[in-house]
Amino acid sequence: MCVAAAAFRAHPRWRLVVIGNRDEFHERPTAPLARWTDGVIAGRDLQAGGTWLGVNEAGRFALVTNLRVDGYPLPHLASRGALVTDWLGGREPASPETMNPFNLFLADAETASHLSNHPEVRRLPLAPGIHGLSNGPHEQPWAKTLALEAALENWLAAGSTDPAPLFAALADRTELPGAGPEARFSPVFIRNPAYGTRCSTVLMIAGDGAARIIERRFDAEGRTTGQTDLAFTAG
Repeated sequence: MCVAAAAFRAHPRWRLVVIGNRDEFHERPTAPLARWTDGVIAGRDLQAGGTWLGVNEAGRFALVTNLRVDGYPLPHLASRGALVTDWLGGREPASPETMNPFNLFLADAETASHLSNHPEVRRLPLAPGIHGLSNGPHEQPWAKTLALEAALENWLAAGSTDPAPLFAALADRTELPGAGPEARFSPVFIRNPAYGTRCSTVLMIAGDGAARIIERRFDAEGRTTGQTDLAFTAG
């Protein structure tokens, strides 16, 4: 039930601002946000080896979420985390048609796009503005996706550089209307002992390339367990 919002060239100060929550089984082994030896800045999925979100000093950024489709996921298909590492390694994402359904947000210094593989592989260029991503189709944003987009838009309009309001939006545990039997998974932040929000991330890249990425991590009770805050320059 991951959710994110990205402001791509939506404000004169910022080239890219991304806010997002990674929701996953708490038992899945994960390494925290760090600089990799190849220049990637990301967390790492220790089970499959890829990552869900990352950036590099060339200014490339990628974020992947599962796309909920009946009959999926199929356990024998390749990990979708490789889509992110391919892009951050300077390559086009390889063999998307062989993976479980996904949404993928891609950006570099000049362009942004949305890539999905269901019902067919399709890549859409994204105009400057605010774009949301969750586990539903790109054309049918969920209520919590819209809520996060609105929070990001308000932050930009306020002219802020303080990430605190963005983390506050990511921490919202309010159940949203229209979720039916899955109401417990409707908040932006999911607190659940088995499957819930594992981390919140804020990325800010200014027009001159000055960048900062912050990851805040949580346990199964929704308590903060650690934070990583890295500054870098994005080309």
